[in-house]
Amino acid sequence: MTYQEHNQLLDSFISQISESKFFAAHESLEAIWFPRRFEEDNEVKLLKGFINAAVSFELIKRKRENPSKRVWKNYLKYRPLLHKVQSPHLSKYHFISQHVEKTFDILSKNKDA
Repeated sequence: MTYQEHNQLLDSFISQISESKFFAAHESLEAIWFPRRFEEDNEVKLLKGFINAAVSFELIKRKRENPSKRVWKNYLKYRPLLHKVQSPHLSKYHFISQHVEKTFDILSKNKDA
């Protein structure tokens, strides 16, 4: 996958999260992660964490709170890899991390309202 293709999928993920299209966001990152899923690589694991964040949001949307919490914990498990990843996409990964955490806060507050 080229740098530009990878970057476009990251941008799609960000847009889809913003539009509450969580399943589609998950699919965008799957296109990057799936071919590399067996690699022992921090970037691959970080992508898996972002995918888990999108799945958690979809579960919140479907009012499945307990499964959502379990999947969110998987995102949190991979989040520290932001400080270990060496990638030309690192600044975008930092932005995605902030974006998903802000989204989680918003969704968590909305479900309590």
